[in-house]
Amino acid sequence: MKGYTYILKCADDSYYTGSTKDLDRRLEQHRSGEGAKHTASRLPVELVYSEEYERIDEAFNREKQIQNWSIAKKDALINNQIQELKEMSKCKNATHYKNVLGDRAESRS
Repeated sequence: MKGYTYILKCADDSYYTGSTKDLDRRLEQHRSGEGAKHTASRLPVELVYSEEYERIDEAFNREKQIQNWSIAKKDALINNQIQELKEMSKCKNATHYKNVLGDRAESRS
């Protein structure tokens, strides 16, 4: 069964990220104030981004990934700024970088 991941922009400029099996029905729920607590108090809402998946669990996993992103990363995704999104997704933690690459990281220093 297909699934969708979506991002709504609320009246207060906040984002709401969700997933569903029926995007049209879910949007109507949000627009009528019955979709989620976050959106109900921030009407009106506008669909600004969506992705379609073959299975609902894939859409749910993507929802959880996007929910952890910064507003800047969500903006880049919504605006199809793929290069900026890739740049923001790079690990910038020097310790983590060194642990992942081991001796190769030291030779780059």
